[in-house]
Amino acid sequence: MSRDAGASSDIAPRGSWLRRLWDRPRACIAHWLHGPPRTAAGKLLRTTAFKLTLVYLTVFALFAAFLLGYFAWNTRRLITEQITRTVDAEITGLSEQYTQGGIRRLVFIIDARARRPGSSLYLVTTFTGDGLAGNVGSLAEGVLDRAGWAETAYRRLDDAEGTEHHALVRVFQLPGGFRLLVGRDLDERERLYDIVIAAGQWSIALVIVLGLAGGFFVARRVLRRVDAMTETSRTIMAGDLSGRLPVAGTSDEFDRLAVNLNAMLERIEALMKSFREVSDNIAHDLKTPLTRLRNRSEEALRAGKGEADYRAALEATIEESDELIRTFNALLMIARAESGEATTPMTEFDTAEIVRGVGELYDPLADEKGLTLKIEATSPGLIRGNRELVTQALANLVDNAIKYANPGRTAANGAPHEIVVGARSEGDHVFLTVSDHGPGIAVADRGRVVERFVRLEQSRSEPGSGLGLSLAAAVARLHGGKLRLEDNQPGLKAVLALPRGGPQMPTLPE
Repeated sequence: MSRDAGASSDIAPRGSWLRRLWDRPRACIAHWLHGPPRTAAGKLLRTTAFKLTLVYLTVFALFAAFLLGYFAWNTRRLITEQITRTVDAEITGLSEQYTQGGIRRLVFIIDARARRPGSSLYLVTTFTGDGLAGNVGSLAEGVLDRAGWAETAYRRLDDAEGTEHHALVRVFQLPGGFRLLVGRDLDERERLYDIVIAAGQWSIALVIVLGLAGGFFVARRVLRRVDAMTETSRTIMAGDLSGRLPVAGTSDEFDRLAVNLNAMLERIEALMKSFREVSDNIAHDLKTPLTRLRNRSEEALRAGKGEADYRAALEATIEESDELIRTFNALLMIARAESGEATTPMTEFDTAEIVRGVGELYDPLADEKGLTLKIEATSPGLIRGNRELVTQALANLVDNAIKYANPGRTAANGAPHEIVVGARSEGDHVFLTVSDHGPGIAVADRGRVVERFVRLEQSRSEPGSGLGLSLAAAVARLHGGKLRLEDNQPGLKAVLALPRGGPQMPTLPE
C-alpha cells in the first residue's frame, strides 16, 4: 500500500454522527411545521420568523459542522504527517547502521531502542519472517509481505494476550533479504480526533438549542405584534373604525406598516363619517323642500282655478327643483373633492386670473345689492391644482359675502360696506381672500359652519343650503391647503391657503 493511499483511507471520519444528530428531531420538526396548529406552541412554530430562524440555524449548523470536520480532518492529517516523517528518519538512520555494521549492529540498536518507555514499534525479521529483534509481538497478516506504508493492528511483546492496538508502520527491505519495520502507535491520534469530534457534537448541539431558543424568542415577539394587529383588524371588520394598529416606536417594518395602515384607517373613518353625515343631512335637510314641493303641487291641483295659477305653481316647482339640483351638485362636488377625485386633471394656473374672473362675474350682483366689489390681485399667483374646483370655492365665498352683507349703511368702525377679493403669494403658498364688513361669524361657530348643511340663526332667512363653506373647505383639503375664517373687524375674512405645488403625498417614516 502506498503512503498516500494509506493516509487517506484512515483519515475519513468514522460514523455519521451529524446524520444521527439531524435524523432524530427531523420527524418532530416536520410535524410541528406541517401539522394542525392545535396549541400556542404549534402556532408559534408556524410563524415566518421561526421558519426563517430555523433555516438560518440549519445553514449555520451545517457550516459549523463543516468547519469542525475540516479541523478534525486537518488535525488527523498533520499528526499522520508527523508520524511518517519520524518513521522515515528512523528508517534512514537504521539502514545506515545496517550498512556500516551489518545485521548484528542493527539488531543491537533495535533491541536497545525497543526497551525504552514510549518507544516506537521496531521489528527486524529474516526473509522467511522470523523475528530477530524488536518489541512487536504480533501483526495483521500480510503486513510484512510487501514494503511500504500500512495501518495495522498489532500487539506489543509486553502486552497481555488478546490486547490490540493500531499503528502506522513502514516496512523496509534491507540488503540480504532482511526486513525492517518501524512504526508509531495511533492511539494518540485517535484520542485527539475523538476529542475534537465530541467537542464538535456538543458545540453543534448547543448551537441548535440556543438557536431554537432564540427562534422561539424572536417568533414570540413577532407573533405578539402580529396578534395585536390581527385583533385590531377584527375590531375594525366588526364595524369599529376607531381602532388603530399599535406602534412600538422602533421604526421597524412593522411600525412602518402600522403607520401607513393607521393613516389609511383614519382616511376611511373620515370618509365613512362624512358619508353618514351626508346621509343624515339629506334625510333631515332635504325632507323640508321636498315636502314643500309636494304640498305646493297638491295645493295647485286642489285650489288652482285657471292657467295662471297652474303656471305659477309650475314655475315655483321648477325653482324649487333647481335649488334641489344645485344642492345635490354641491354634495357631489364635495364628495369628489374629499375623496381626492377631480373632474379635471391638476394643471398650473394663475389664481390672479381666477380672482379677476370671479370679480367680473359677481360685480353686477354686488351693484344690485348696493355693495362695492373690490379686486386686489395684481401680481401672478401660480399654483398647481384643479382650476374648476378652486374657482367654484372662491365663487362660493364671494356669494356668501354678498348674501350676508348689510348694504345701505356704514360699518361700526365707519368703513364702507365693500367686499374685497384678493390673491397674494407668500413663500410656497398662495392666499385667496374674501373680506366683508357684514355680521361675521362668532369664534365658537367657525369650526361648525364648514360642516354640511350647517346654517347659523342669522342666516336662516336667506336662501341657501349651507354647503358653500363646506365645499370651500373640501377643495382646500384636496389641494393640501386649509380654509381659515378670521375676524375682519368688523365682518368676516375667509382665507383659502393653497400650496403652490398642489396636493402633497404624506411622507412615510424611514
